[in-house]
Amino acid sequence: MLKKMGEAVARVARKVNETVESGSDTLDLAECKLVSFPIGIYKVLRNVSDQIHLITLANNELKSLTSKFMTTFSQLRELHLEGNFLHRLPNEVSSLQHLKSIDLSRNQFQDFPEQLTTLPALETINLEENEIVDVPVEKLAAMPALRTINLRFNPLNAEVRVIAPPLIKFDMLLSPEGARAPPP
Repeated sequence: MLKKMGEAVARVARKVNETVESGSDTLDLAECKLVSFPIGIYKVLRNVSDQIHLITLANNELKSLTSKFMTTFSQLRELHLEGNFLHRLPNEVSSLQHLKSIDLSRNQFQDFPEQLTTLPALETINLEENEIVDVPVEKLAAMPALRTINLRFNPLNAEVRVIAPPLIKFDMLLSPEGARAPPP
């Protein structure tokens, strides 16, 4: 077990070092078995955090993200968090004023993360395969850049399905009522 943990830590360190050394605008920590965002990474990336525009933390075991994560990487354009155990976002997600795309699919959201509706550049929201019942349709309709929101395989209430279409100017992807996600 310790050997596997050591390998996972070494993998994260290698990926972080690659980002720093190459001056890349991408940090890819997908499938690293992370249960939280490692605090030490903030120190390693402190001189390049403003240059990072895409972070992938997909398919880990994250249960939450901290406000420090959001404020440190305030220049993000894309954030991939699919396949974790997230059920909410910190309020500081509103500091991601340049964010264009966020993937929160296959998590554990029961409530729509309304902080996302304050992001002026956000074009794409993916919340497929969560447990969301209600959606702030009016707030979404007021988002200036929003082009697509994916809510497939969420147990949305019938009201959302009826109210949303005439109010929105973007694509709202829904499953047929009662549809279940395919097994993984």
